[in-house]
Amino acid sequence: MVATEETFYSVIRRQGITRRSFHKFCSLTAASLGLSPLAASRIANALETKPRVPVIWLHGLECTCCSESFIRSAHPLMKDVVLSMISLDYDDTIMAAAGRQAEAILEEIRTNYKGEYVLAVEGNPPLNESGMFCMQDGKPFVEKLKLMAEDAKAIIAWGTCASWGCVQAAKPNPTQATPIDKVITNKPIIKVPGCPPIAEVMTAVVTFITTFGKLPELDRLGRPKMFYSQRIHDKCYRRSHFDAGQFVEDWDDDSARKGYCLYKMGCKGPTTYNACSTVRWNEGVSFPIQSGHGCLGCSEDGFWDEGSFYDRLTTIKELGIEMNADQIGMAAAEVVGATVAAHAAVTAVKRFMGKRTGVAQDN
Repeated sequence: MVATEETFYSVIRRQGITRRSFHKFCSLTAASLGLSPLAASRIANALETKPRVPVIWLHGLECTCCSESFIRSAHPLMKDVVLSMISLDYDDTIMAAAGRQAEAILEEIRTNYKGEYVLAVEGNPPLNESGMFCMQDGKPFVEKLKLMAEDAKAIIAWGTCASWGCVQAAKPNPTQATPIDKVITNKPIIKVPGCPPIAEVMTAVVTFITTFGKLPELDRLGRPKMFYSQRIHDKCYRRSHFDAGQFVEDWDDDSARKGYCLYKMGCKGPTTYNACSTVRWNEGVSFPIQSGHGCLGCSEDGFWDEGSFYDRLTTIKELGIEMNADQIGMAAAEVVGATVAAHAAVTAVKRFMGKRTGVAQDN
């Protein structure tokens, strides 16, 4: 049975976590959510008083990279007890129970916590051949998804598979793998795309729901604005090189060793919305661009069907302030010259017309 009155704070205190570490967790969570320092006290109060939120975590067509990311969140408190915080009662990948015992837990949560549990979905349902390409407990996964979504308080689409379809939905998509928002159309869905999503983004979204009892503010595509409102390019530490026209032209060339911009090598940072360049990975140490490889745009819809990952984006204007300073100066001079010439021409016309009408025309 699930302990309905047990709070997150009671769990971590029993596990030996100090109050100082608890408040550090609340402060870091508030910061990651983009909230004011005062919000940390609200988070602490909620986690001390509110019952844990039951979570059902389903797996459709996917590679489990979202789960791998989630259990490796950087801060030790997150990593060690976040599963206790959200009361993860069903996850067929990491739970000890199996078979009928596991399915009995699923039915128990759906019945006892109607309208109160969070449904987290990793992967997507294939719809071709009545869903036979992903079977669980002798039934198509799509049926399980619809059943559990009916009484969920909130639905989270983990990763690009659940959010957009990902490689399973790549052309020609023989299984008809489908994003979950195309199947569950009567409820709001929080999309947390990425392949996989950043661990701290995942834990922060769950903490927000637990703390405030509502969904975070979403953009027009259903993504949390707190993490998907800016392009990776906007906060990339190589942005200054882009603006200066300093680009890597070939892998392992001198520009690559100097850490110049990877745009010409196919980096999709200018068109990808995610928190990779701010939150980063591996305890905030690095992210793909920092490791020397351009962004693949894995959190965007259809990135797998947009051609080679190394194709350069041709619609992005390069500034090239340093490399093209002379050209920019010459272009500016030409513009000024053209303006002066145009003004002189207009003045001459006015004077000519003035002479014809007998009225003096001043410029």
